[in-house]
Amino acid sequence: MTDATPEPDLYDSLDGQVALVTGANRGIGREIAVNLHDLGATVFAATRSMTHDVPDAWEHLLVDVTQEGEISQAADGIFQSAGRLDIVVNNAGVGEFGSDIVSESVETIDRTLATNLRGPMLVCKHTVPLLLQSDGGRVVNISSGLGVIGETQSGESPAYRVSKTGLNGLTAYLHGEYADEGLIANSASPGWVRTGMGGEDADRSVERCAETPTWLCRFRPDSPGGRFWQDREPIGW
Repeated sequence: MTDATPEPDLYDSLDGQVALVTGANRGIGREIAVNLHDLGATVFAATRSMTHDVPDAWEHLLVDVTQEGEISQAADGIFQSAGRLDIVVNNAGVGEFGSDIVSESVETIDRTLATNLRGPMLVCKHTVPLLLQSDGGRVVNISSGLGVIGETQSGESPAYRVSKTGLNGLTAYLHGEYADEGLIANSASPGWVRTGMGGEDADRSVERCAETPTWLCRFRPDSPGGRFWQDREPIGW
């Protein structure tokens, strides 16, 4: 932890707390949901199809993050069922790699921005009012090192890169707008993870990549917000 970043105070248990995880049926999202459930949280697992398999111990929600109506309905359902919401993990995402901006299709650009940036914005639009009712509600945005604007942004996958840069901007906005009301918003870079998106050659397991997002979900009120984290350390935007 850097001198400028205070050490967070962590919950040992999330018993009695409620978490929403988007894209919870596989990969990092599923592992985060497993971890939160093991810590005692009630987990609402949002997936874009009810045919996706999730454990019976979780609450399964139909949420395609490109569809505002499904997001609004899910937020209402969480409040009616649980009466509170403490944690939102914006994990659902897509990525297509290998093209520069000239060759990347308009369809890919639209789909990537709709899922990776517009989707989390809509999720926050409908869940922040619930999070503000909890003491120290948390938003954890699953970003990427490819979105770091302080580094050279040359190479493939412009839509994916820009979507993650924008997602970090959403984190900074949430912190600036709502930190004084107790909201703790952070981004996490999981690294190159062995998933369907990252591929088999990636150097990190799903379990390792879920560690920092899970840790951020354990932050108690007044813990650091408005930061970008990897391996439990703040990194540059």
